[in-house]
Amino acid sequence: MTYRIATVVGARPQFVKAAAVSRALRAHGGFQEEIIHTGQHYDDNMSDVFFRELEIPPPRHHLDIHGGPHGQMTGRMLEAIERVVMADRPDLMLVYGDTNSTLAGALCAAKLHIPVAHVEAGLRSFNRRMPEEINRIMTDHVSALLLCPTTEALAHLRREGITEGVFHTGDVMFDATLFAREAAHASGADFLAALGLVAGSYALCTLHRSENTDDPARLARLLAYVRAEAGDGTVVFPVHPRTRQVIAATGVSTAGMLLIEPAGYFDMHRLLGGARVVLTDSGGLQKEAYFHRVPCVTLRDETEWVETVQSGWNRLWHQETYRLPRTDIPDYGSGRAAEVIVAQLQAFLASKLA
Repeated sequence: MTYRIATVVGARPQFVKAAAVSRALRAHGGFQEEIIHTGQHYDDNMSDVFFRELEIPPPRHHLDIHGGPHGQMTGRMLEAIERVVMADRPDLMLVYGDTNSTLAGALCAAKLHIPVAHVEAGLRSFNRRMPEEINRIMTDHVSALLLCPTTEALAHLRREGITEGVFHTGDVMFDATLFAREAAHASGADFLAALGLVAGSYALCTLHRSENTDDPARLARLLAYVRAEAGDGTVVFPVHPRTRQVIAATGVSTAGMLLIEPAGYFDMHRLLGGARVVLTDSGGLQKEAYFHRVPCVTLRDETEWVETVQSGWNRLWHQETYRLPRTDIPDYGSGRAAEVIVAQLQAFLASKLA
């Protein structure tokens, strides 16, 4: 029997995770996956390059929905995904992470009585002012299959009364990083030299979350902090389109920084591999820094990836020092999380549709 999976993606981190799972689905052979791209990230640097580099099958549906307030965006996505799902009637909806695309896909499927599988279930920052926190909590509570990257995530769900259909899979981002390392090395592109960079001499910075970019005073404070942390070294700053708009509109200083366009996936891993330190508000980059064994400073007041702090590879920006000695994080697995996820999908659907 072939199981029909509808995968909803819309943002750069989801493309990375979906690529690893899509490869595992194709290798298994018992699935037909149809990708629904909401359009939340839509330009070449933020979307198309990931489909090309990571060998993701072209989306069956591209909804071209982006911009606007959170409620408007999520509502438009919910309406459009519902039309697709009512026509296609998949056996299962697969969603990733904590974006508006994630919530729209999960709500649509739940209302149509289609089971939802949530990759990266159970993460909590305990800051409900973050839209991502609301998205991940609501998605978890309508999901039938909760695929957790860490045992801490299992504990969060258990405290919320969610115990059925919960599994620890390891972190699919580790799978993706191993793939990227090999591909980036094989391509041989000297991306660092083209930017005039020497490995080990620069800091890598990203900032995109609304909590940091919507307030120009906070953004200015964070960028000043980043420059101070970098010392005499260069700060390489791939600038998210929304952040670039805020900088242009407010005149927040980026003096002393090398501003570049958002990097492709392989080029970002080249930057990561050569960085002395990473400073970011991205959840995914915190882990990717750890996978490259590069120290990270999280430009937020909390993190859902607490094990990166506990292991000494990450710290919040208001913390002065790392926890030492640094240790490995066994929860993230061995780089085969996608295979574990596919096995759980197969077992779940075989039981449900028997």
